Amino acid sequence: MAVGSMIGLGLSRPCRRLFIALCLLPALALVAGCALPEAPAPAGIEDPFEERNRRVHAANKGIDRAVLRPVARAYGAVVPGVAQTGLRNVANTLDLPGTVVNNLLQLDLPSAARNSARFTINATLGIGGLFDPAGEMGLAEADTDFGETLHVWGVPEGAYVELPVFGPSNKRDALGTVVDIVLNPLGPMLSDETRRVVTAIEVGEVVDTRNRYAVMIDGVLYESADSYAQSRLLYLQNRRFTLHTDIATPDEDPMALDTEGF
Repeated sequence: MAVGSMIGLGLSRPCRRLFIALCLLPALALVAGCALPEAPAPAGIEDPFEERNRRVHAANKGIDRAVLRPVARAYGAVVPGVAQTGLRNVANTLDLPGTVVNNLLQLDLPSAARNSARFTINATLGIGGLFDPAGEMGLAEADTDFGETLHVWGVPEGAYVELPVFGPSNKRDALGTVVDIVLNPLGPMLSDETRRVVTAIEVGEVVDTRNRYAVMIDGVLYESADSYAQSRLLYLQNRRFTLHTDIATPDEDPMALDTEGF
C-alpha cells in the first residue's frame, strides 16, 4: 500500500499517476517469490486472490518504506504550509474536468454544474487553481470517479484486489482507475511542456497526501499486527460507506472505527 496507502483508504480520488507505476513496478520482483501467510477473509469480504494480494501488498509496503515515506517527511519539513495548500488546490482544479465527466455519466446534473462552476472560478479568479475562491463561495467539490460511475450503472464491486503501487481496490474500482487515467478531457488540450508540469504537480500531490496522513498510514502499515488485513478492511468499509452500501451501519464513519488487533 504505497501510493495507494492514501488513495485506497478513501483519502483521495483514484490515482492517475500511471508513470509512477511504470517506474516502480520492478520492485515487485523483490518479493515475487516470497511465501506469505493466508487467513480466511472475514464475512462480507470476497478475497479469492489473497495470496497474490499479500505479495503485492508486501511490495507496496517496501516502496513506501524506501521511497514515499522518507520523501514525504522531507517535503513536510521543508515546504511551507502555504505552498502545500497551493499544490493541493492546483491538483484539485486539474482533476475537476474528469470529475464533471463522471457526474454527467451518472446523470448527476446538479453536481456537474457545481463542479463546472468550481473549475471556472478557480481556474480564473483562483489563478490557475492556486487559490480556492470557489470554496470560499460555498462551492464545495462533489467528488466522484469512474468506479462510482460503474456502481451507479449497477456493476457489482467484485473481488478485493491490491494493485501494484495503486494499493487497495476491487475489480470494479480497478477498472475505474484505468478509465480515470484517460478520462480527464483536459489532457488532450495540453502541450507537452504543460503535461510535464501537470505530471510534477501530480507527483507532488501524492507526496503531500502521504505527508498529511502520515500518522494514520504509518499506523496501518507499521503498527498493525496484519497491515494487509487492516488496509483491506478500511478500504472496503470506506468505499462501501461512500457508495452507501457499507456492511456497517449507514451513519457510521468507517475511518473512525476501532480496528485495533488487525
